[in-house]
Amino acid sequence: MLEISNLALPLDAGLEGKQAEKLVRRAAARALNIPPNDITEIRLLKRSVDARKKHDVHFVATLGVELAGGTKAEAAAVEAAAHRKGAANVKAHRPYEPLRVPQVGATPRAQDEPRPIVVGTGPAGLFCALYLARAGLRPLVVERGAAVDERMAAVDAFNAGDPLDPHTNIQYGEGGAGTFSDGKLTTNIKSPWAQHVLHLFVEAGAPEEILWQAKPHIGTDLLVDIVRNIRKQIEQAGGEVCFNTQLTALHFENGRLAQAEITSLQPTPALPQTLRGRSANCPEPAQTESVAELVPASRVVLACGHSARDTFELVRDAGVHMEQKPFSVGVRIEHPQQLINRSQYGKAADHPALGAADYKLSMHLRPQKGEEQGRGVYTFCMCPGGEVVCAASEPEGVVVNGMSRFARDGRNANSALLVGVGPEDFDGEDPLAGVKLQREMERAAYRTAIAAGGEPYQAPAQTVGDFLAHRAGGPSKQVKPTYARGVAWCDLHECLPPFVARAMEQALPQLDRRLHGFADPQAVLTGVETRSSSPVRIVRGKNMQASLAAAPATAAAPEPETGLYPCGEGAGYAGGIMSAACDGLRVASALVESLQRE
Repeated sequence: MLEISNLALPLDAGLEGKQAEKLVRRAAARALNIPPNDITEIRLLKRSVDARKKHDVHFVATLGVELAGGTKAEAAAVEAAAHRKGAANVKAHRPYEPLRVPQVGATPRAQDEPRPIVVGTGPAGLFCALYLARAGLRPLVVERGAAVDERMAAVDAFNAGDPLDPHTNIQYGEGGAGTFSDGKLTTNIKSPWAQHVLHLFVEAGAPEEILWQAKPHIGTDLLVDIVRNIRKQIEQAGGEVCFNTQLTALHFENGRLAQAEITSLQPTPALPQTLRGRSANCPEPAQTESVAELVPASRVVLACGHSARDTFELVRDAGVHMEQKPFSVGVRIEHPQQLINRSQYGKAADHPALGAADYKLSMHLRPQKGEEQGRGVYTFCMCPGGEVVCAASEPEGVVVNGMSRFARDGRNANSALLVGVGPEDFDGEDPLAGVKLQREMERAAYRTAIAAGGEPYQAPAQTVGDFLAHRAGGPSKQVKPTYARGVAWCDLHECLPPFVARAMEQALPQLDRRLHGFADPQAVLTGVETRSSSPVRIVRGKNMQASLAAAPATAAAPEPETGLYPCGEGAGYAGGIMSAACDGLRVASALVESLQRE
């Protein structure tokens, strides 16, 4: 098979039907300088939208082409002829090689140790556990939240006005925070694991088109089934997954992990609030009963996610080396999806092959008064045709995030509008100082909405025009907020740190020059977004293992064998579904290699 890259295709080639197939075949034949009938099969390998010129919006594709005859010699001759004609984008296609997992479960070393424990069922934890299970290591996976079906019910109940469940919500539960997102499978990292992640997603039921989309996404509605299927694959390969079960302590002996405390959380039965009527003060649910057990543990993968603040505390208290990490905070910004479509695609905005448009904006501001360096302001986790979601995980704190379904057919587009923060903005040297800043913002958002007449867990909101004018104002005339529990119109300056608000004020007009309509006065800002990434890093060495603060890595002992493997976004080594899943596979591979060496 030959591979043709950077091939321009008209938008009609993205439709279904014989006419679209003809357009693709003709374009491929022209690139190879052969008759169309000499092509027996065409496989779409990659496709993106080129909208740099609004009068000429088109697709750019990479195709796999099978020729009549199909011998290597014939393909090589066509490739050589194409190169002579100046077609430098033609080469022999290299097919995907499936992931190979070493079998180490039956080795004496693996049998002498307790089975590995994986903490968390987000992308990092699931993909790590899948690899370990297929290696024969029978991992024990613990997740503080519920299985995905129960989790969906809990999230729906909270959206409808029920009390917050602090253990099962948008942040915690099977699939992690990414389950309630756009399901983006893009990443800025270049990882050899990325192609395996995509194929494993397809194996678990994701649409095959994620293998060729330049910006693949799954959508929260499909992710629910997919994460359930990955869990079943883990179990079928010998792993065990325990929900409503939390890591609550780590114990080291002579610098090596020896025990883990695992606590089973048993919810106290209570009549759902939706059945007994909603209370005006929206009380929190009753305390849960819990049963703690100490288990032998020599290898623990910590894939707890970016919001597991109590887990960060127990890791710090166990003496593990941690450090503050830069992250970002801000708000969600909502526009009519049609506005984004027109801004990105011009007259082609309504073409049925395009779907909902996305965007990605960033800039670096000049230093503000009292700052040595300017701040970065950027959009993140843009959700075409999506909604702003209720992402709180702690009592009396408001957190927003965004998600889209696979069809991306909602009326609004939304994205995080974030401002970079770093250790210089934190109060003190505590590794968890960034968590303190997050909490302060979330609680301020809760109080600000209540003070403006809102109900518990409603979100503070403001139009862009009112925000720039420093007035509370009122509802937008163009954008109906999608935040399920409703919003309270107020001045967001009351719940944003001053440096964040100033940076947003400075950036909005400039970003509007890059995407017309971005700073439309009727666009809606909803606060606060604080969970874009982890505020801490659990330091690990090249062997993927953490070190203890009392015995950090040195030249004499550069790679401490502690048995604790920080993994994924919560540990500070990923930022999104794709990079977290890649890190899960990477850490699992390192763990398996350590067993092979020892």
